[in-house]
Order: sequence, then C-alpha cells, then structure tokens
Amino acid sequence: MTYRTIRQRLLLSAGSTVIMGFFMAAAANSQASATDYTSTYRSATPGESSTASPATATPDTTVQPATAQATPQPSTFHTHFWDALVLEPKDAWSSLRANFQWQEKQLSTEAQARVDKWIEHYQASPQNIVAITERATPWLAWINQQVKERGLPGEIALIPFVESSFDPNARSHRGAAGLWQFMPRTGDALGLVRNGNYDGRLDVVTSTEAALDYLEMQADEWYQGDLMLSLAAYNAGAGTVNRAQRQAQGQGLPGEYWDLALPNETMQYVPKLKAIATIINDPEFYGISLPEIHSDPAFAKVQLEQPVSLAQASRLLDVSQSALAELNPGLLNGSIDLHSAQTLLVPEEVDTQVLAQLSQSGSSELATTATPDVHRVENGDNLSAIAARYNLNQQDLIRWNALTRPESIQPGQLLSLSGR
Repeated sequence: MTYRTIRQRLLLSAGSTVIMGFFMAAAANSQASATDYTSTYRSATPGESSTASPATATPDTTVQPATAQATPQPSTFHTHFWDALVLEPKDAWSSLRANFQWQEKQLSTEAQARVDKWIEHYQASPQNIVAITERATPWLAWINQQVKERGLPGEIALIPFVESSFDPNARSHRGAAGLWQFMPRTGDALGLVRNGNYDGRLDVVTSTEAALDYLEMQADEWYQGDLMLSLAAYNAGAGTVNRAQRQAQGQGLPGEYWDLALPNETMQYVPKLKAIATIINDPEFYGISLPEIHSDPAFAKVQLEQPVSLAQASRLLDVSQSALAELNPGLLNGSIDLHSAQTLLVPEEVDTQVLAQLSQSGSSELATTATPDVHRVENGDNLSAIAARYNLNQQDLIRWNALTRPESIQPGQLLSLSGR
C-alpha cells in the first residue's frame, strides 16, 4: 500500500468519524423538535424536495391553530455543518496559489511595466512554460510545502523556474549548478558537500533547504525581513545590493527593490518571478495549460545506514534505475557514500515495507543485488532482455553505449550498464 493510499484512507476514516460525530450531536440536539420537523416536511408542497426549508413549507391543515407549534429553527448542526468541512486543495497548483502573498500588492506604474514585459515574453512562448512546469512535476509540491512551513510567500517556490528552468542538473558557464544555481563557494559556505561522488548543489532536498535558509538569513541580517531585497542579493550578492540601496536612499527613495539601480540580470530577477507567478495564478486568462501535479510530494525519503548503489536499490524496489537517477541527481557515480549523503529519494508509490528493508543496516537483499558495470552479450541476447535483466531502461542502454543499430548487438560485445 502506497503512502498516498494510506494517507487517503486515514483522511477518509477521520472524515467519516467527524461526520458521524456531527450527526450524533445533531440528533441529540434536535430530538425534542423531531415531531415538528416531521409534520412540517410531511406537508411540504407536492413536487418540492423534502429538504425544503421549514420556513417555506406548507402548514399542516389538520393541526388546530390552538395547538400549532412555532416554526422550528434550524439547529446549530444545520447552520454550521457545511461551514465546518474545510477542504484542502487536491493539486499542487491550488496549494501554491493559496500560499501566494505578492499578487495583491500594488506596484508603481514603472515597476508594473517591468513585470508586464515578462508576462508578454512568457505568453509569447507558452510551450516553454509547459516544458518547464512539466520538469517541475517531481519537485513542486514538496518545495511548496517547505516554503509554506516557513511562512514564506508561495512565489518563492517558483525561484527554480527563473534560476534553472526547474532542471536539477542545470549548470551555468560561470559554475553555478542545480535547481537553485548555487556557485561553488556559496554552496560550500552553506554546507553543501561537493566531491567526486556527490554534489549537494544538485541534490534537490539539501539545496532547497540551503536556499531557503540563505534567503531568510539575508533578509533578517541585512534587509529587515524584506524578501525582495534578499532575492536581489541572492542573485547579485549582498554587497552589490547594499551599495545600490545606500545610493537610492541618498536620493530620498525608500530603498526598496524597485528603487534600486542594479545589474540588468538582477533588475529583471524579481519581475520575472512576479510575471510567472501572475500567470500561474490565473493560467486560463493567459492561455496557459499547466500539467496536473498532486498536492502530495512525488517522492519519499529513505534514511540509509549503509552504502547502496542505484542499481541495487532499483532491483530491490522494482523501480527503474533511470527513475532513481532522476530523483537523485546529486549522486554523481550512481551510488550513495554515507560520508557525503545518507538520504535516497524514491518514488512515493514504493511499498513502505520495502523502504524499511532498504533502510535497514546489513540488509541481506542488498548484499545479493550488486549489478556489474558491464554485460558481455551472449548468443540469443537482445537489448530488451538485457535491460529487463538488470532493471534498466532500454533507451538508457542505447544512449550509454551509443548504439546506432540496437537490434544488431553481437555476441562478445561489452555493454556499459551505468553510462560510466
């Protein structure tokens, strides 16, 4: 049973209990007036629903005026029952919109023009928004949860849209890497491990936590909690922003983000973020179709007590190695070294019992699931069978081995099983 299934069943069970509680309370509160409600509903006008309001029901002509009762009033149950049912958003986009905090803020005409320029830019290439939001599918719900738990504006969850187009493997020519595009020195300062086996800047979980820490720290230390100024410093550096702020204040301006003369990239940074948030806040208005993303995270985290390769985890979990690699881009050589990382991300639908087995120290399953780095083709082998044998994606085998004619592999040929 998957995590999401368990959660849904618990919610349904809890919801049923609450609803039954409401009904029992209502029955106790309204027992004395049951006769009044019965006579009222029994005499309702033919063709009307039996749920008609007592105030609009036709009086019972058999009841004498001297003994008629006052029209019963709806109980507290009837008045507040539906108000008590608070439904949580079922998709990540609704959850994100509910967490937006900057959409209602009025900007100056000049500032709004800077945002509108990017709205028009994104509208002109709707396919780019679709492609980026598709890439966001595994990550958006979890990132939004982290942003919400810290009380930050939901717009912050869209920074990877601007920084990396939601590509965890993105690298810039200047050396920035990952979803949040940390430079090496900044990543080091924030405790993101980098070595030959692992790059914490590419690890979505650790880099997200570091990015949110960094934004909050700068906002509190330099900008009295102003997150837009912190975003500018995230992009250009605090020194650059602080100098621009002092210059603006020297000209009699408040020194807010929109007042500052900054490098062009930083001048466009917040307008880009505001523009994409504006579109996501009302995609139909802007003619954009967003992919369906569930409000629950698309992955589960497994704390490991022993080293494990993606090939081993793939066979034990019955999940493709490529799917695990996509969720764990920080693992540079396809395995976890506990000196660098201790958490493996897996698809959330993986059986919880298998997850527990994977996380146990000394698991006998792990000891017997080692996968070789190469496969020697034998008579009768075909690429599909080889991929199934090692729980690999056939397209990965083709790519790793640069096969132009996959159907023509020859006995004795060596095939890489890891791309290394």
